[in-house]
Amino acid sequence: MDFLISAAHAQQAGAPPSMWPNLILLGVFFLIFWFLLIRPQQKRLKEHQSMVAALQKGDEVITQGGVAGVVRELDDSFITVEIATDVKVKIQRQAVTAVLPKGSLKA
Repeated sequence: MDFLISAAHAQQAGAPPSMWPNLILLGVFFLIFWFLLIRPQQKRLKEHQSMVAALQKGDEVITQGGVAGVVRELDDSFITVEIATDVKVKIQRQAVTAVLPKGSLKA
């Protein structure tokens, strides 16, 4: 038993290990995380916000639920989408997933 204790004391006799390699490794992991996950997500969010802000009457859109229709009315936070003749649905602006090219729904 005394042999193990003295070996443990002998291991502590050297200089304490530096923290710099661990901090550098942590920084590298953060940069990889930033460029692979956070930055692309922020870019997609900005693109979606600009698309939603640019909506106009007559735009053909697809919602998150997969419903396709034509924008008939715009409000600050809601839009009215006509999904069939005389069938209108009121949805949140953020629920619009994509704006289709003109004439896509008639084809």
